[in-house]
This record gives sequence, structure tokens and C-alpha cells, in this order.
Amino acid sequence: MQLCQRPAPLKPGDRLWVTLPSGPLRDPEPFHKGIEIWRDRGYQVDLSPNYQKQWTYLAGTDQERRTSLEQGLKADQYRAILCGRGGYGGARLLETWQWPTIPAKWLIGFSDITSLLWSLAQTGVSGVHGPVLTTLAQEPDWSVQRLFDWVEGRAIPPLKGMGWGGGQATGKLLPANLTVATHLLGTAAQPNLSNVILAFEDIGEAPYRIDRMLTQWRMTGALQSVRGIALGRFSNCENTGGGSIEETLRDRIGDLNIPVVADLPFGHEGSNAALPVGMTAKLDGNQGSLEIDDN
Repeated sequence: MQLCQRPAPLKPGDRLWVTLPSGPLRDPEPFHKGIEIWRDRGYQVDLSPNYQKQWTYLAGTDQERRTSLEQGLKADQYRAILCGRGGYGGARLLETWQWPTIPAKWLIGFSDITSLLWSLAQTGVSGVHGPVLTTLAQEPDWSVQRLFDWVEGRAIPPLKGMGWGGGQATGKLLPANLTVATHLLGTAAQPNLSNVILAFEDIGEAPYRIDRMLTQWRMTGALQSVRGIALGRFSNCENTGGGSIEETLRDRIGDLNIPVVADLPFGHEGSNAALPVGMTAKLDGNQGSLEIDDN
């Protein structure tokens, strides 16, 4: 099990780069509030010149978004890439993409940023599945502190949820938006799924669509060597057509004979606890906990 490298800790005074690799900025107010949280912490934050760009449902053309991401990665003065929001479009950047050979830098985001986080992990660099700038100001204090603790080199406490049994497992943590991760299956952006702990969240997907995605995971064999599954928030995923999201999740993953922990505090529309990508995690399906190894 090849783990990822945790980038060097950030410290106040470091310069950070803001880009939108997916969807365009809709409401500037929460975006700028998120930036201020980083600046109040003592960081210098520079915005990509085209951060307000829009091309159809994307924050600029593929080339514009790819160039912006590369600018932050290749410029020596930037220590981290802060993603402005999710949406859609990150995977489009990966069609003709090669990560530059540079010292490891932090990449922070979630939702559609899953595609970039998983692709980066294949180069051996750990990113952070955590709040984007448009959601950061909505986070509770403990969640904001958790994000800063991790990127500044400190340990973070275990997360508590509801254990569905299955014992304990240790593996390489791969947090993701389920929909985005499903569309990476069979592509070059799909990491090796052997001996991993998957951590899934999603939003706005009816139970039958969650069923369809997890059935694809089962039919491709992608879950055969997974050591455990952690489930975050599935926001607005209920419908009136019969069947709850919990029933669907239990039906599709409850028979895998691996540890499963549900109701963990990460995902959309609520506290979104930062989770490192590609680092060792311990999942306890009996006690309902997810613990990150900070070594």
C-alpha cells in the first residue's frame, strides 16, 4: 500500500493561490468570506486573474482553467492551491493533463475537486478533501480549526459516526464525492483501490441513482479489495418514490463484510471535516470512528 506524501506544513505568511477548476463563481460574498478566513490567519492569498470567468457552466474554457491551475502549481512562491468552488468540470482538465514535477503542494477542495485530488494522489502527493472557499465561512469553528491543524502540521482528532459493524480496518484513505468518483472508474484518474478506505458523500442524488452508482462499483469489481467504507452526509438525497438513502446504502454495501461507518460529519450542507487524501486511516465499524494517522 503506497501512501501519499503530506506536503510541508503551511505557516502564516505563506502565499496561496486561488483558482476555480470547475464551475463558475455564483455568489461572490461567501467566496470572499472564505478568503478572509485564510487572510485573517495570516496567509497571503492571490486570486487567479480569471477567477470571475464563465464559459457555459464552467469557470472558463478547459485551457483557461488548466492554465490557472498550472500557474499556481508552477510558481515557486505559492505553497497551496485553494479551490474556489466545485460544480462540474475538474475531470475535463485531466484528459490531456500531466502534473508538473514540483515539490509537493497542498490542494484543498471537495465535491467536483475529487477528480483532481484522486489524480494528484497518483503522483504520491496528498491533498485535502475539505471546504472550498465558498463554503469555508459556513463551517463551525471546530471544522475550520481542523483544516488549519492538518495543513499546519498538527494531528487531528478522530471523527465519530454510526458504526454498522464489520470490525476494524486500516487502509489508505480516499475521500470522494460518490458521483464524481463513479465517473472516474476505468479511467486513468482512478487510483488503485486495493487496501483502501473509501469515504463517500453526495448531494442531490435520489436513492435509485445512488443504487445505480454503487451497483456499478460492485459490477466492475472495484469494491472487492476495499478494506472499509466511511459514509458522510448525503444531502437532499431522499425522495418520495420509495426507499430511503440509508436503506439503499445498507443494501448496496452492507453485505461486503468490511467495516462501515455512517453519519460522519463531512460533505455538503453541513460541517465538512477535512480529510487527507492518500494517508493511513483506521476505520472502526463497531465503535463508529474514523481516525487519521498523522505520521
